[in-house]
Amino acid sequence: MTLLSDTRYIFMRYMTKLVRTPILLFFSLFQPILFLVLFTQLLGKLSNFPGVLPAGVAYLEFAAAGIVMQNAFGSALQSGNSIVSDIDSGYLQKMLVTPVNRTAILLGRLSSDAFRVVVQTAIILGLGYALGVAENKPFYVTTGVVGILLIFFTLAFFGLAWSGISLALGMKTRSSETVFAIGGVITFPLLFLSPALFPLSFLPSWVQTVSMFNPVSYCVTATRALMINGYQWSTILPAWGVIGLVAIITMSATLYQFRKVVS
Repeated sequence: MTLLSDTRYIFMRYMTKLVRTPILLFFSLFQPILFLVLFTQLLGKLSNFPGVLPAGVAYLEFAAAGIVMQNAFGSALQSGNSIVSDIDSGYLQKMLVTPVNRTAILLGRLSSDAFRVVVQTAIILGLGYALGVAENKPFYVTTGVVGILLIFFTLAFFGLAWSGISLALGMKTRSSETVFAIGGVITFPLLFLSPALFPLSFLPSWVQTVSMFNPVSYCVTATRALMINGYQWSTILPAWGVIGLVAIITMSATLYQFRKVVS
């Protein structure tokens, strides 16, 4: 069996598991809708204050990048819980005694997470367009179809990088509760210490300083540029570089823990 076919098999296994769990499927699809509607309705009037948002940009357009980032975080955190479930149920041990490619075990999990991020992002963009029409504030991606594909790539890439942390924690602690707790402590501060939901100029000066070293800031800014400003490669390329660096660090930790589990 090849790496590609093994990865495809494990990917389909996780997708089938998701589809056969209606509650999990419902919340995976409903969560992005909930966050987009709540945040844009609660904070939508920020666009009425001069100087808070860029000229001519509604809060719906501004917040969409932050909402898709938040969902990428959520999907990434589920990786650790899934690997803990596979260890506890004995499924991982059963796979290890088969000729399945060891790398495919991780790639199948990671690719399923990336696919879920893409689906959720598509839902958010579609809903954002519908809300924009309803509120007579058109919402569309300035860069068109190519830009949407680049947004999918950026967020899936970020989801893969962040899944590494969740997977490493899951294999190290073998506790879903611990993965969720640590993941939450890491995720929400990084999200709110970035321009995901509020303009950088609107935040305290110390937050602006911290934001410069926050990988989330780079990713959300690149996503927002593709949505609103166009192909700002001076923003997009550094974001991909930062995500790549995070991926190298997190995947190294994941591979280290995975080798310990396998051995």
